[in-house]
Amino acid sequence: MKKIGILGGMSYESTIKYYELILKKYYETFHDFNYPEIVIFSLNFQKVIDYELNNKKEKYIEYLISGIRSLRNAGVEFIIMAANSPHSVYNELERLSEIPILSIVDVTAEQAKKLNMQRVLLLGIKYTMQSSYYQESFKKIGINVITPSLEDQEIIDGVIFNELVIGSLKDSSRNELLKIIRKHGVDGVILGCTELPLILKQADIEIILLDTMDIHTTETLKYCLE
Repeated sequence: MKKIGILGGMSYESTIKYYELILKKYYETFHDFNYPEIVIFSLNFQKVIDYELNNKKEKYIEYLISGIRSLRNAGVEFIIMAANSPHSVYNELERLSEIPILSIVDVTAEQAKKLNMQRVLLLGIKYTMQSSYYQESFKKIGINVITPSLEDQEIIDGVIFNELVIGSLKDSSRNELLKIIRKHGVDGVILGCTELPLILKQADIEIILLDTMDIHTTETLKYCLE
């Protein structure tokens, strides 16, 4: 098995869930305790937020790659970033990294392709919804990615930063998110923030949810075992 490196801390809620899901999925498959070895490097979340919001791309890349190199120095054989937004600079990080980085965007795009989706709605923090990295990746395989209105983006961003990243799950916020989703005629919804699956479940809505954290952890385990 390949030793897994998790670049986390964005936020701690999703990082914890990543660790749990990888090991849980291993046990459900093999029913033994021969778990993959995992190293976690937890970044300063406020630094990440500040670099994103202030468009300090060079500093952003520099900070992320410092975490990636710390993981490499700890002996990991590949890396996953336990968040969607750092994938806005995935190409730059991939060039700078000496070891593979398994992209959450690419594996989610492959899942959407398998489900024959043509048009999907992207939910996430404002930084993600107002970036183009999901649109560019999905366009390569013929899938159109749309985003909510600016007003709805403010609501989603507020739910994530004021509630989900600190483990607060409110029924009222879940209902607000479902209301936003139902405004759009789409084949599926990208839960493009790894905190969103904490509050939105497939049982909540008839539209297919592309749970990026679930997809990413499944592919992480597969890659680890190859």
